[in-house]
Amino acid sequence: MRSLRPLLLASPLITALFGAGSALAQAPGAPPPGVTVAKPVVKEIVEQDQYTGRFDPIEFVEVRARVTGYLDKILFQDGANVKKGDVLFLIDRRPYKAALEQAQAALTSAKARLSFTQTDLERAQVLAKGGNISEQVTDQRRQASQTAQADVDSAEAALRNAQLNYDFTEVKSPVNGRISQRLVTEGNIVITDQTMLTTIVSLDPIYFGYTVDEKSFLKYQNTLGIGMGVTQRGKGAPIRIALAGEEKPTRKGTLDFVDNRVDNQTGTVLLRATVENPDGFIKPGLFGIVSMPATKPYQGVLIPDEAVSANQDKRIVYVLGEGDKVAAKTVKLGPMVDGYRVIADGLKGDELIVVNGVAKVRPGAQVKPEKTELPPTKK
Repeated sequence: MRSLRPLLLASPLITALFGAGSALAQAPGAPPPGVTVAKPVVKEIVEQDQYTGRFDPIEFVEVRARVTGYLDKILFQDGANVKKGDVLFLIDRRPYKAALEQAQAALTSAKARLSFTQTDLERAQVLAKGGNISEQVTDQRRQASQTAQADVDSAEAALRNAQLNYDFTEVKSPVNGRISQRLVTEGNIVITDQTMLTTIVSLDPIYFGYTVDEKSFLKYQNTLGIGMGVTQRGKGAPIRIALAGEEKPTRKGTLDFVDNRVDNQTGTVLLRATVENPDGFIKPGLFGIVSMPATKPYQGVLIPDEAVSANQDKRIVYVLGEGDKVAAKTVKLGPMVDGYRVIADGLKGDELIVVNGVAKVRPGAQVKPEKTELPPTKK
């Protein structure tokens, strides 16, 4: 009995406190609480999914020497923008100039021999018609002419090779883009196809690659057809990307590549978008958050997040009914779109719901509503 006595004494106090609270909440004659009500925003929307990815250049070139020699001049500033065909490095040209002139002389000599053998063959053919020369001599002169022609062809090939080597002493940019720092200084010897001189990356446009899980990929493939065929660059699904520190995505791009397999280890698929970068602000290697379409366009019902209340594991919205009384309606929530919460199920869009003052109301209670209109986009 000693253990029950404090509980018996406290029971009237608890009853009194709850009774007072109920009296305050439902005091007779008290004015109904003022709330703001509005109709949900109903408009065509596309749900978006977000993923983290990284930017990569469309073109990346390791600039290497194509002939061996001493590096004579460097003709660019580190970190500068270069155009395709700009001369970046100049290798000592004198040995290759001499080889080119030697090849030109060899070709001239071969052509002279060819001219002589052709004339000799023509003379033999005329004499052979009159029987003044044997057929064997004519054949020998024909063979000499053919050999001389082959020598000319060989000399022309050697000249082209010498010309190529001479031209390769000017190391030119193969792409438009931004060049890195020089990796070799003037006076050093560079070796054919081995010495890397610098690197160049293209900046506009630029790739953005990211991976999606298998379940999401199957959803995109079924609803949007992503990954079902080849898409030309710049012609795919629109995406937006937010850089580090940006609250909203500001960069536009198009999803135009889906890898041909699911990674066995991670269970993900690589997707890639092409992003315009005319100001060169985005650099390869930067990370970003991409927002990509997850559904086809449909009529969505949107409400402010603050209009949603929780009742244990359920989410409810207060709907204004007859006599200015509110009723709780269970809803199924979707993602955020344009600052509003998408209602996947539970509302039609023509109801008046409490959007401000939700904490003041209870199911079945009378309120003093003030109507307002929600803007299409919540800032």
